[in-house]
This record gives sequence, C-alpha cells and structure tokens, in this order.
Amino acid sequence: MNGLYMIVNSVADDPFAIDVAHYFGQAAEIADLISLKRFANSELCPRFISDENDLANIGRRLQGRTVVIVSTCCGNHTRNALAMRTCLVARAAKDNGAARVLLVEPDLFYSAQDRGPAANQGRVDFARTPQDCKKFDGQPWSARLYAELLHTSGVDGVVTVHNHSVSVQRLFAEVFGGQFYNLSPAELYANYLITDRIDGIIGKAQGAVLCAPDAGARSFVLNVQTELERACSDLLLSPQVDILTMCKERSGERRVEVRAAPESPLDLPGVSGREVIVFDDMVRTGNTIVECCRALKNAGARRVVFVVTHFYSSDEVKENLNTPVIDEIVTSNTLPTILNRDSQGRLRKKMLVLKIERWIADFLRQLCGLRGLSQGGPLYTIDMSAKNPRSSDIRASLPQARTQTKRESGSEQ
Repeated sequence: MNGLYMIVNSVADDPFAIDVAHYFGQAAEIADLISLKRFANSELCPRFISDENDLANIGRRLQGRTVVIVSTCCGNHTRNALAMRTCLVARAAKDNGAARVLLVEPDLFYSAQDRGPAANQGRVDFARTPQDCKKFDGQPWSARLYAELLHTSGVDGVVTVHNHSVSVQRLFAEVFGGQFYNLSPAELYANYLITDRIDGIIGKAQGAVLCAPDAGARSFVLNVQTELERACSDLLLSPQVDILTMCKERSGERRVEVRAAPESPLDLPGVSGREVIVFDDMVRTGNTIVECCRALKNAGARRVVFVVTHFYSSDEVKENLNTPVIDEIVTSNTLPTILNRDSQGRLRKKMLVLKIERWIADFLRQLCGLRGLSQGGPLYTIDMSAKNPRSSDIRASLPQARTQTKRESGSEQ
C-alpha cells in the first residue's frame, strides 16, 4: 500500500476500523501506527508511533500523508468521549505533519440538532416558523459546534453515510469547503434486493413496492429504484416496482397515524398481494415504522421488509419492532453494536445486517485516487443469527466472502 495514506482510529481494536484498513490495503496493524495512551487523570494522549532513535524527523512523522480516522460507536465509550478522542487524534496528525486528515464517521455525531433557535441558524428547504424555532429554544446548535470543533482540530474532510438532514449537509459542506461526502447506501440495498430477494421483486405478477414512510424518505426511495433499474439492465427480466409514499400525523408524544400521501403514485390498495420494502435512514423508537407496516399489512401486503441504515438498538425499538407486521429487518453496521446478538434481542430471528466496511474502503480508495475494489466482488458481507430462518439458505447460496460465519462472528448467545 502506498505510504502516503494511513488509516487509524481513536479507540483501540475497533473491528470496524480494522476491517476498513484491511480492505483499503493497509498492511500495518492500526495498533502499530498509533498509541492511545491515557494519563492517570483519564485524559487521552494519542501518539503516532515513530522510531525512538530517529531525531531527524521530530514532528514530521506524517509529512505529506493523508490520515484517515475511522470513528464508530463501539465499546464503552460515549459519543461525547469519542468526539473528543477524534479531535485529539486529528490534532496529533496535523501537529506531526499530516497534509490531510479525513474523518469517516458513518453515523455522524451531533447531527440531530441540525439547526438552532434563531431563524437564520440552519439552512433548510422551508421557511422557518416560530413553532420550528421553538423546538430548539434554549438548545445549542450542536451540528455547527461539532463541525467547527472538527475543523479546528485539523479535520479537512468528513465522510458519513445516509445523513438525512439538508441543513447538516449544507453546514458541513460549508465548513469543510465542499469536502463533505454523504454516501448513499441505495446501491447496496438495490444489490441486496437483486441478489438475495430477487424472488420478491421479480417473477411475481405485480412486482414489489418501494415505500417511503414519509415525504423525507421519498428521494432516497427513488434513488433505490434508479439503482435497481441500473443493476437489472442486463437481466432478461427487469423488476417491476411501484413507489408508495406515506404520511404521518402525530396525535401525541408516541402516537402517530399513517396513511398514503395524497401525492403518492400508488395508493394503499395497490400493495395487496405484493412484497413491500420500507426504507428509512434511522430508527430510534420504531413507533412510526410499526404503524406504517401495520397499514401495509392491513392493506393486504404479502410480505413487509423494513430496510434502515442506522439502527439504534434501544429496548423500546426492540420491543416495538418485535411485531408480525414486519417480516424482515435489513440494516447496516454503521452502529456496530447491532452485530451483537444481545443488542438484536428477539429481533435476531428476522434481522439481517449488511457489513459495509468494504464499501467504505472502496470509496476511500477512489477518493485517494487509487483503484477501486468494485471489480473484486460484493461491497458488503452479510451477518445474521443462526436463529434467522433464512440463515442456512443464504449461506448455502452465496460465496463464502458474502456471509459472516459463526466462527468469524462468535458463537450464538
């Protein structure tokens, strides 16, 4: 691997970062590149490891290099602690000569508060009303603070996955001079549907339905449809898919009513007897998604699959999604704890995780001007519990590289 590029992380032995480095082609172990020492008072002091006898290149260990910091929620560290660790590693890189520092944070921290209380604090696609501003009254504009902290620490560019906030996207693009890369997993999901769910979208009289649970998810669903069409361009049978857009109306803190949006190309009766795939960027409580899937099942949907990028495995989510109105859950490991069977809980029986480290590494290689990995096989691997009824079928039908085996991921709990 070209010595101009180095992949590190801010937490020792983070499997996600280790896998990204491996797929990128980095031969050295991350632990041999950076030491994450803690002082007795608990403060972190990262150090890029160098030859102890080299007195000619003090402070120039990383001269001309691009340093990539991979940051995910792992271990016992809070997001607050991880954010500070990232800032310190970035500063260490720049103080020792790094020409460029990139942060890979698949689930971008502090992006929930994507605008502040003042009307001019956040660029959105609608006129901010007093009611919208009031939602943020008394709170910090955390997304801007985090972007500025990263930039001040030495981060030159940020790579994330499926961030839904227009305000965050514009903010980070501004702070980082256009070096903000919000990767869309639409191609991964389209590939999964074609490769592993082709019986659900091809071969049925009416095909499948791609469902946006609200207006905000519609553009992403259209992207998935485009990727499906592109992926199937050389097949004899092309998938027939329709788009259904739902809308929600809150009737309380945790209660929502979901129905087909007036502008939806397909109405609810059109899902009868068909497979429906619902897409969303994240799930934190699951209330809205469950109501959406219940409406689909009540309308006669044959099978409902929920595809979500960022899965927050709270007790509330696990309880809410453990319902027969959802037949399968497909997610990614942007939040790596979802690979833990205890984090999946009872959902392990219908959950499938697409591990995206190879996909991330492929993008990084192309961003660094290196040859991509696309020619070398699928850009994700599949991880699922042996308690999932589909486990044996998928493992039997796919090449070994596509699935995470029991030996690799640990025994079932």
